[in-house]
Amino acid sequence: MALTVLTAVGLVWLVRRHPRTAMGVRFGLAGLLLALTVATVVRERLAGRPWSDLAPLHLCDMAIFVGLFSLLTLSPLACEVLYFWAGAGTFLAIITPDMPVGFPDPHFLSYFALHGAVVVTAVLLVWGLDRPPRPGAVWRVFLLTNAYAALVGGVNLVFGTNFLYLCARPAAPTPLDWFGPWPVYILVTEGVALGLFTLLSLPFRRAGRSS
Repeated sequence: MALTVLTAVGLVWLVRRHPRTAMGVRFGLAGLLLALTVATVVRERLAGRPWSDLAPLHLCDMAIFVGLFSLLTLSPLACEVLYFWAGAGTFLAIITPDMPVGFPDPHFLSYFALHGAVVVTAVLLVWGLDRPPRPGAVWRVFLLTNAYAALVGGVNLVFGTNFLYLCARPAAPTPLDWFGPWPVYILVTEGVALGLFTLLSLPFRRAGRSS
């Protein structure tokens, strides 16, 4: 976590102090995200993990691709989605990982490397490259997140998977354990997500850029 914070702060300082480095930092970080993702998928497949488990449908997995798209295009909507997903989801996943193994297992290393890179990307885009949430971002991203959850719920129904933990809570201890049984924890998570999105928008409200 400390390395994630230091990297994010360092990259923000670099691109703000030396704007000509911004493009190199963007594409370098995009390359890192892609390389980490490919390496993780290859390693998991060689270990015998089925493709159904590797589909990038968990929120943190999809955030990797949103981050890649954001770095390459600087799309305002993609940057908003990444900011809220990384702040309310990926960062919490770093603090409370669904992780059956410990350091220095390769799965442990790739988990924290990818999650950390997503958080760094979100911070860089918002604070370093001036892509903050726009007015209405909280509700816009909240509705998009629910639409995505509905889509993933359909996948779970057809294939018997548990992406986004919509069918059951993770096996490892997580904050979802505090939110009650299924489906109560899903409804509680909705309220928590909206609250976290609102908190994440506060730094931009005085400037009139997010609500």
